[in-house]
Amino acid sequence: MAAAAPGSELDPECRAAARPLLTDLYQATMALGYWRAGRAREVAEFELFFRRCPFGGAFTLAAGLRDCVRFLRTFRLRDADVQFLASVLPPDTEPAFFEHLRALDCSEVTVRALPEGSLALPGVPLLQVSGPLLVVQLLETPLLCLVSYASLVATNAARLRLIAGPKKRLLEMGLRRAQGPDGGLTASTYSYLGGFDATSNVLAGQLRGVPVAGTLAHSFVTSFAGTEVPPDPMLAPATGEGPRVDLTVQVEVWLERVCTHLGLGVQEPHRGERAAFVAYALAFPRAFQGLLDSYCVQRSGLPNFLAVALALGTLGYRASGVRLDSGDLLQQAQEVRGVLRATAAQFQVPWLESIPIAVSNNIDEEELARLAQEDSEVDVIGIGTSLVTCPQQPSLGCVYKLVAVGGQPRMKLTEDAEKLTLPGAKAAFRLLSSDGSLLLDLLQLAEEPPPQAGRELKVWPKGAQELMTVRPARVEPLLQLWVQQGQLCEPLPSLAKSRTLVQQSLSRLSPAHRWLESPELCQVALSEQLQALVDRLKAECPA
Repeated sequence: MAAAAPGSELDPECRAAARPLLTDLYQATMALGYWRAGRAREVAEFELFFRRCPFGGAFTLAAGLRDCVRFLRTFRLRDADVQFLASVLPPDTEPAFFEHLRALDCSEVTVRALPEGSLALPGVPLLQVSGPLLVVQLLETPLLCLVSYASLVATNAARLRLIAGPKKRLLEMGLRRAQGPDGGLTASTYSYLGGFDATSNVLAGQLRGVPVAGTLAHSFVTSFAGTEVPPDPMLAPATGEGPRVDLTVQVEVWLERVCTHLGLGVQEPHRGERAAFVAYALAFPRAFQGLLDSYCVQRSGLPNFLAVALALGTLGYRASGVRLDSGDLLQQAQEVRGVLRATAAQFQVPWLESIPIAVSNNIDEEELARLAQEDSEVDVIGIGTSLVTCPQQPSLGCVYKLVAVGGQPRMKLTEDAEKLTLPGAKAAFRLLSSDGSLLLDLLQLAEEPPPQAGRELKVWPKGAQELMTVRPARVEPLLQLWVQQGQLCEPLPSLAKSRTLVQQSLSRLSPAHRWLESPELCQVALSEQLQALVDRLKAECPA
C-alpha cells in the first residue's frame, strides 16, 4: 500500500492501530495448516458482522474502519514476530513456512465496508475481506478487536445522546475508568463519533483530532489552605487597557457583599477553597470555572465562586461556568441556577444568570434521563464509567466468517440456527421509503443485478417462512470499496464527517426504532437467489 505522509491521518508511525501478533494462536496454527495443504494463496472471502444489536436496542453504528485500514497498511511480520511464532509452533515446522510469513503483507487484500458512522443491522457485513486464504485468515482476530469495541462504544454514545437530546453538551471523561490505554483511546475517539462533544483525553486530541475539554479537580481545591500568597495577584482588564488590579483584594470586597446578599451570617466560606479559585482565575481569567462541592455548595463553594466571578466581571471577564460532582445533581443544579439568577439581578450582572452548569458523577442512562428534563438547568454532562465500559453489554459479539473460497460459496451449518452463516460473496442494499425512512436492508449474491427504485421486489425477511413484497422509493448500496489489492481507493472521511454521518444515519430510523427499551426491530431480508442457495446447501449437508 502507498506510504502516507508523516503526521497525516494515515501515517503508520503515529497512527498504527495494532500489530500482527495481536491475535489468537489458532490463527497461526491454521496458517500453517493452509500452507502445508498448498492452499495459502487460494482466494477467499470473509465477512465481519454481528448477530444482535447491543443494549437491547434496534441499531448499531459501524465504527473502527479507520483503525482497520491503518492496521492493513502496516501489516508485516518482523523478524522478532516470526521468531516468536517459531517458538510456539511445533519444533519440526519447516523453515520454508517461516520464510513465507516473512514475505506476507496485505498487497493482495481487498476490503469493502460500511462507511464509518453508518447504521448497521444484524447479519449485514461491517467488513468484507478478500484475498489469499492464509493472509485473510490471519487478519481475523485483529480486525474483530478493532471493530467490535469501536462499534459498541459508538453505539453506546449515540444512545446517551438520544437520551440527552441535541442541546446538552456531553463530555467523555472515562479515561481513568477505561480498560487500559488502548481502550481509553478507542473510547474517546468513538464516543465523539457517536455524538459526544469532547473528551478529557488529551492523547485523543493529539492523535485523533477529538476536541478536548477539562478544568480542575477536587485535589486542586483542597490543596490550598488559604494562607498562600499568590506571587503576582495583579490582573489586567480583559481589554488590556487600564491599570492592573489586585484580584485577591477585589475578591474579598465582593465576598462580603455576596455573603450579605445570600444571608450567610458570620460563618466565612472556606478560605482554602477561595484561594484555589483565585489561583485558578489568575491562571485562566477567560475560562474560570468553579468546582463547587469540595466542601459545602451553598455555604462555601457558591459564595466563593460568586466572589471571584464578580471580581473578574469588574475587569471585563466572564466566568465560564460551575461544576457539581456529588449529591443530587438535578436538585443542586436547580438550586444553583436560582442563586445565580438572584445574584445577577441583585448586582445587575445579566450574564451571570445563564453561565453553564456542568455535572458529573457516575451518570448512567437513568440519571441522564433525569438531567435531560426541560427544567433541569444542567447544560454540560460529563460521563465516564457508564460510557467507556458499556456496563449493559460489554461486548458486541462480532464474528468473522468464511463465505467463499476459490469462488465457491461456503456455509457454516449448525444445530444453533442463530449461528448459521450466509454463503457466497454478497452485496447489500438499504431500501428506503419516499420520506427517506428505512424499509429494510437487503442481502443478495454479488452477481445479482441491484434492486431498482420504484420497482416491486420479492424478498425473504430473515427468519420468515414466506416471501414479502416491497417497493422501495430509494435504493442505496451499503458496502463501499475502500481497499483494492492493497491500495486505498479513496481517502477515509475525517472523524468529524463520520460524526455527521451518524446523525444522518439515525435520522433514517422511525421513533419506534430509536426507543431504547423494547424498540421495533429493523428488518433484514435475503434475495430469492440467496435464500435458494442457503436452502440448497442445507439440503446437500448430510443429516
